[in-house]
Amino acid sequence: MDARLNLFGNPVAGKVLRHINSAGKAVSDSALPAATQELVKIRASQINGCGFCTDMHTKDAAHAGETAVRLHLVAAWREATVFTDAERAALELTEQGTRIADAAGGVTDEAWA
Repeated sequence: MDARLNLFGNPVAGKVLRHINSAGKAVSDSALPAATQELVKIRASQINGCGFCTDMHTKDAAHAGETAVRLHLVAAWREATVFTDAERAALELTEQGTRIADAAGGVTDEAWA
């Protein structure tokens, strides 16, 4: 896969990457189990259309012991039966928080709960 943008050679992209890493640190420092953290990162990367990040987080999840079946089903998590209620809640929150730019109204009170 060839990247369209060299994140490490562009000062603006570097700044964006630092902000993305800060957001990732917030997830890493949370009480979410490591497997759920990776599922969240994969789903956000899929929504953002970032092949680099989707590839990286999928490999990280597999290295951490996540199964191929679950990794393949992250994009269709609503219909999949392999995710726990807690994982589903995290994926729902991820989708709503990531799709704010889609004018979806932000994260609902129900998802926060």
